Amino acid sequence: MKGLSFPSGFVWGAATAAYQIEGAWNEEGKGESIWDRFSHTRGKVLNGDTGDMACDHYHRYREDLKLLRDLNLRAYRFSTSWARILPQGGAVNSRGLDFYERLVDTLLEFEIEPYLTLYHWDLPQALQERGGWGNRDIVGQFADYATIVAKRLGDRVKNWMTLNEPWVIAFMGHRSGEHAPGLRDEKLALQVAHHLLVAHGAAVDALRANTRAARVGIVINLLPVETLHDTEQERALAEQNWQSDSAWFLDPIFRGSYPAAIWQAYGAKQPRTLPGDMAQIARQLDFWGINYYSRHVVGINGRVPGSEYTAMGWEVNAPALERMLVRLNHEYQLPPILITENGAAFADQYADDGSVQDPRRIAYLYTHLEATARAMAQGVNVRGYFVWSLLDNFEWAYGYGKRFGIVYVDYTTQKRVLKDSAKWYAQTVSENALAPLA
Repeated sequence: MKGLSFPSGFVWGAATAAYQIEGAWNEEGKGESIWDRFSHTRGKVLNGDTGDMACDHYHRYREDLKLLRDLNLRAYRFSTSWARILPQGGAVNSRGLDFYERLVDTLLEFEIEPYLTLYHWDLPQALQERGGWGNRDIVGQFADYATIVAKRLGDRVKNWMTLNEPWVIAFMGHRSGEHAPGLRDEKLALQVAHHLLVAHGAAVDALRANTRAARVGIVINLLPVETLHDTEQERALAEQNWQSDSAWFLDPIFRGSYPAAIWQAYGAKQPRTLPGDMAQIARQLDFWGINYYSRHVVGINGRVPGSEYTAMGWEVNAPALERMLVRLNHEYQLPPILITENGAAFADQYADDGSVQDPRRIAYLYTHLEATARAMAQGVNVRGYFVWSLLDNFEWAYGYGKRFGIVYVDYTTQKRVLKDSAKWYAQTVSENALAPLA
């Protein structure tokens, strides 16, 4: 592989999420989250797995953050658990906030910049029982939660993300039921999507009001839709899919309105809006995060001939990332971009010498970084890259059956082992004008 070249100041990091790694699901005052309830419900998660222990990061966080330092990574994207901080959605659990304060202080001790995501899918179950994201009250509740975290950590955390992947929260949680809270109601899902976006805007205001010089953004998962045969019919279907999934979130944030054709098509299922909602959603951002893993190809049932696929059954296609970034740059007035998640799951195992060899992941990361660099050369303002994920972890409805980490976790012993991809990533970072940490 040729060397990669990125500009000085480019942010190199790794990402995780609270429920996927922390464990300690009911310790030190933490409340039940919708993912605790979902994973404890028979038949919802593969093999009956839960996040009760996960990677035990709650107790092993210092060991895990030392891995970041040893890999020369200067940025860490993590999430706070709403249910750990506000167990019933109201009163503050000081021990939960204390944990995140220790986490942030350790990051700063190790000279690693915190990138904090307020919501990565773990709503307090108590709020779900009052309607959750389908209840308009959630807007104020989320702003209150943002205020509490900002007041405690805002003097040290400069980079904030409100929501992670609102498409997944709304549509996989409330339309298909594959994720918590496991509901199947499209009209509700569309209302949830709207409340998520309004809550995002309210949290932007709360963060700026309660921190010093905060940089605030949101994280959107994007699945570019491309054609197999490039026919007129396929192009029309691809564009319709892009508008109903990705533009449904991008347009309100960056244009202050929903895509008109898709809005009309929903008819009676259109979400209820209030005056001022669209202005609230379209708050100016300091950056925004893109999570990219794969593309969707119309005009085919099954797999694209000749393509490689990950253990998730997702096609490996780095050029689609480049094409998508260039398109976004042409169509929207955008703030700086961070690639906040990018990675692949493969069936990693120990080699005889105790190493974990994962050449397919190295190739995946290399080609996607290369695609990012090509997009940057065409004027796309990408400022950083966070590999998903630092650790193998609880992969939602797949339980522990899929491994995305650059660090292997033996879930029986909680032993951490650097995969070859971790060593490659550390070398790539070092070669891009970053000196190793002392």
